[in-house]
Amino acid sequence: MHGFLLLGFMYLLMILLCSFGTGVVQAEDMLEDSQIWSSILATGTLKPAGEHWRYWMEGVARFGNDMSTLSQGMIRPGVGYALNPNASLWLGYAHVVTDTPFARTTFDENRIWQQFLWTQPLGAGTFTARFRLEQRFADSGDDVPWRFRQFFKMSYPIAALPKVSAVAWDEVFVNLDDADWGPQSGLDQNRAFVGAGYAFSKVVRAEVGYFNQFINLPINPNRMTHALSINLFLTFP
Repeated sequence: MHGFLLLGFMYLLMILLCSFGTGVVQAEDMLEDSQIWSSILATGTLKPAGEHWRYWMEGVARFGNDMSTLSQGMIRPGVGYALNPNASLWLGYAHVVTDTPFARTTFDENRIWQQFLWTQPLGAGTFTARFRLEQRFADSGDDVPWRFRQFFKMSYPIAALPKVSAVAWDEVFVNLDDADWGPQSGLDQNRAFVGAGYAFSKVVRAEVGYFNQFINLPINPNRMTHALSINLFLTFP
């Protein structure tokens, strides 16, 4: 198990280095910004529906333009079904409001999303994989493009600090088709995170660290985000 855990960390480190390296290679035509990304995610059992049913309620606030402007806000509810203690299927909705620097003018987006979530203990640590599909509806166009998101995460507790964990994750976004309001098929973006998690209790956990986002823009200069990421997780029985 420890060998698998080590391989997982090496895999994530490789992705992180590739992500950061992309920004270095294309620095001449890269737009960069310092931001703060924050989120709160509450999950738990939908007890009236039975022990297998789950709920997902997420709120997101992202501050761009060198942390001075609320650039994106999101609310993302969903419902899931636990296939077993490690795997679950999900269906949900998201409403996103985006402003500069992510967009030239403020626009609203609605999304329908489906995902498969898998969490596997590995030694003392935990490996998480998430496979998500999104159908995106924007008020600036008629097309409904599909986007695939692949997320991998490793979390490993620090022996000397029982409530603290080292955390690393990466998420790749791929547009599956073109749309008249902007998205083009192919690589959309890559997000990477390295930081620490702290368990306040069995219910409340926080993760804080460095977040990097690379956005691939076929026409405009690509974007690179360097952010302080603050995330709160509430896991109810």
